[in-house]
Amino acid sequence: MPVDRSPTTRKEYLMARDTLSRSMHDLGLAAWFGGTLANAVALNAAAGAASDSRDTGAVANEGWDRWTPVNAGAIGLHLVGSVGQLIGNKGRLAAQQGVPTMAGTKTALTAAALGATAYSRSLGRTVSEHRDVPAESGTTPLDQTPPHVAQAQRRLSALQWVVPALTGAVVLVSAYAGEQQRASEQRRGLRKRLVG
Repeated sequence: MPVDRSPTTRKEYLMARDTLSRSMHDLGLAAWFGGTLANAVALNAAAGAASDSRDTGAVANEGWDRWTPVNAGAIGLHLVGSVGQLIGNKGRLAAQQGVPTMAGTKTALTAAALGATAYSRSLGRTVSEHRDVPAESGTTPLDQTPPHVAQAQRRLSALQWVVPALTGAVVLVSAYAGEQQRASEQRRGLRKRLVG
């Protein structure tokens, strides 16, 4: 008679399924992607609807300053979950063909997203130091905008789309990683690794 090796306790079940690390990975990534996309689509443009051009800068700065700590928490949650996923899948990383390439791609995209986010925040601080700077929108300066702030806004205008594009790419690679965990894909990857 075969021995039942299924998890018996709640903790064993969660650990067997990597549920905690996967949840941290996915929730953090979802907030990072969704928040930056929403701010690019809505906040920066909506700030331009303020009645006065000085209020435009103040509204955009207030919104981004409120989002920054939430975004930092989301990124931290995602990174901790990512490490947990790497630890939980170390056997597959070593044995299943295609998994190391996927993990390397995902790591490179995550590093690029982190770099773009850090640079965006640095530019955002430059803009935020001038609470009531005149602007057309959160990322579009006016002629009256101080030159160094205008330069930061122009760079932010491009970066506001780079971060969601990179984190969106991480979402896509994560979906592919999930497909690699199917039993049929694991068997195929192991066969390819063994056969060469």
